[in-house]
Amino acid sequence: MSRIEIIVAILAGIVQGIVEWLPVSSQGNLALFLTVAGSSPEQALQLALFLQLGTTVAAATYYREDILEATAAVPDWRPSRAFSGPHATTSFVVVATIATGLVGIPIYVYAVDVASDLTGGIFLAVIGVLLILTGVLQIASRSVALGTREHPGFVDACLVGAAQGLTILPGVSRSGTTTSVLLFREYSAPAAFRFSFLLSIPASLGAAALTVASAGGLPGISPVAAVTALAVSALVGYLAIGTLMQIVERIPFWAICFGLGGLAIVGGGLVTWLV
Repeated sequence: MSRIEIIVAILAGIVQGIVEWLPVSSQGNLALFLTVAGSSPEQALQLALFLQLGTTVAAATYYREDILEATAAVPDWRPSRAFSGPHATTSFVVVATIATGLVGIPIYVYAVDVASDLTGGIFLAVIGVLLILTGVLQIASRSVALGTREHPGFVDACLVGAAQGLTILPGVSRSGTTTSVLLFREYSAPAAFRFSFLLSIPASLGAAALTVASAGGLPGISPVAAVTALAVSALVGYLAIGTLMQIVERIPFWAICFGLGGLAIVGGGLVTWLV
């Protein structure tokens, strides 16, 4: 282990902690950074997936009260009230995670090797355009109650989970895609971000486990560097969530759509340009 490896680990943790919550591909951006820093493309991709563990810790810590409340309600869970009261969050995460697996695993097995970064870039840019159009719609029609929903339903869980499964494709942003689906389903911006971040926890755990299993251990990084990168990404990720939630609670829904849409278009354009 060298000093350079620790510095790269710290920088990688900072990058992951910030871009994980933005509508740009955190996996793609971090893999690009690691490749420039000297990792092979294969190792860079594996490390990018592995470092999602850090931001998973950040999300779990930030939403610890939600997680504890949902866990405490599990013994009283019944199908008849699966999406009501304290059971709604638990049911949403479970159903969405199952939908993610049903969509994402076949894509990973059969399609991810032949899917190009261009595909992901175009998909991300299209999401950005749709978000901006949603913002325009709200400005043009103030009487339409957009962005007011707070509680998830079964259809929402299926749609968001399926959309998250698509983000296994190169260049597609997980948080950008899931947040966008919830905004399209007329959720308030804080609720959309909250459910998107909660859903990232099982998804990131699965991605990290798959990475470690396929690499036969830590993917091309020493234990000390791995712990350093995870700790930095967890700390920066926690601070980034707090900052982002403060922003979305203070500005109008249409502005959220314009901001996320613009970032998604830029991110998709960069992916397309780089390939």
